[in-house]
Amino acid sequence: MPTLILVRHGRSTANTDGVLAGWTPGVALDERGVAQAAALPGRLARLPIAEVVTSPLQRCQETMRPFLDARPELSPHTDERIGECHYGDWSGRKLAELTDEPLMEVVQAYPTAAQFPGGESMRAMQHRAAEAVREWNARVEREHGADAVYLMCSHGDIIKSLVADALGLHLDLFQRISVEPCSITAIRYTRLRPFLVRLGDTGDFSSLAPREEPPSGDATVGGGAGAP
Repeated sequence: MPTLILVRHGRSTANTDGVLAGWTPGVALDERGVAQAAALPGRLARLPIAEVVTSPLQRCQETMRPFLDARPELSPHTDERIGECHYGDWSGRKLAELTDEPLMEVVQAYPTAAQFPGGESMRAMQHRAAEAVREWNARVEREHGADAVYLMCSHGDIIKSLVADALGLHLDLFQRISVEPCSITAIRYTRLRPFLVRLGDTGDFSSLAPREEPPSGDATVGGGAGAP
């Protein structure tokens, strides 16, 4: 079966503003995100990408634009199932103010019980994304062969949930996974099991350096902004 390259969108204005964007329209890449997107064609230059699938949200579309400009033979597909989690009433709110919501503790420790007010559950988010990957795996293999490589551009929580699915990791543990903006995660699917061959690879280790303020023990809902 094919190898899936998962690209998280580049850093967005919502990431730098500390806002949970969700499906809020008009969330674009910030200056750093634009630079991250511009570097993607070089980072992926040696990969024979058979198909490109993107979330419909602006920040993913902008992330893929330089890559698609460099690969004019590729016609991208948009799939809403790999769009961001529907955070409902939480969308557009500051992450700092959401930390006091009782639901945040559930999101952190027991995501399978988390249902966003006016939005979807984290179980539903993972299910739709995993179903999309399974359908695209079959399509890519059918049209391009079992050794094909294809790319999806999506969002932090979606990618983390797909990694958990590939590893057979319970969704309640998926907050232990971290993927930075414009990071590359690769999953090679086989008949019996998937293999996680890259996780959150940015080629930049600056985010591992000690910071003035120690990082919180909580996962950043939506994925976080990456290195400062």
